[in-house]
Amino acid sequence: MIESVLIPASPALYGEKSDRQTICISTQVGCAYGCKFCASGLEGFSRNLRANEIVDQIIAIERASGEKIDNIVFMGMGEPLANLKNVIRAIRIINASWGLRIGARHITVSTSGLAPQIKKLADEPLQIRLAVSLHGATDEVRNQIMPINRRYNVETLLSACDYYVAHKKQRLTFEYILIAGVNDADTQAHLLAQHARRLSAKVNLIPYNAVEGLEWSRPSRNRQEKFLSILRAEGVPATLRREKGHDIDAACGQLRLQTSRQERRRAVPA
Repeated sequence: MIESVLIPASPALYGEKSDRQTICISTQVGCAYGCKFCASGLEGFSRNLRANEIVDQIIAIERASGEKIDNIVFMGMGEPLANLKNVIRAIRIINASWGLRIGARHITVSTSGLAPQIKKLADEPLQIRLAVSLHGATDEVRNQIMPINRRYNVETLLSACDYYVAHKKQRLTFEYILIAGVNDADTQAHLLAQHARRLSAKVNLIPYNAVEGLEWSRPSRNRQEKFLSILRAEGVPATLRREKGHDIDAACGQLRLQTSRQERRRAVPA
């Protein structure tokens, strides 16, 4: 079981449809990287998705919704760069004139920080966008919530990003989930600003979506705004993501986890 999420870009006005349809798609069944705040790996890792299974998510949602998808983010279950061969094959199909005809600049691949694969992606002749799930500006914070940092620490990751931006025209994005009492301190904001300026990167701040069974929570609205203001004061292009999906637990493997738990409960004899 995997999950895919359809995200209307902006609220419909006066009954009109949203102006852009984004789909967040999965690249693996489960995840082996064990980020402490994420639901994707709570039930372990099963396998990589094949290229056709990645593309089929887009086709299935277009058929179900009746909407034309025009923006793709590889930010669903799994680590896309750990399945790089199939992800590249899928992107070529999505991008091709004989395929889904979605421009490379409308495709974003996210990674938790696989430094060697970031360099491999930079060498691919595709002008796709890269989003790095940083979620901590220091090794101390990243080690606490992202085990991948013990293999590729912050400086190793930033060096790989240096290589990427030197080979690509698109601006890199840092994704940064704000978790109360973990990575939302002013010191983290100032260091994050340094990293972003080094790479001319923009920052997308994301208030944490609570996951059943995990201890983390989102900061107060004032703390979120303070963190954002520090980045902007230091000249970093930054946004605070408007909340989507929190009411239906639709982030980072939550839909799949919720469904699988419901199915197990139904399977237990009364």
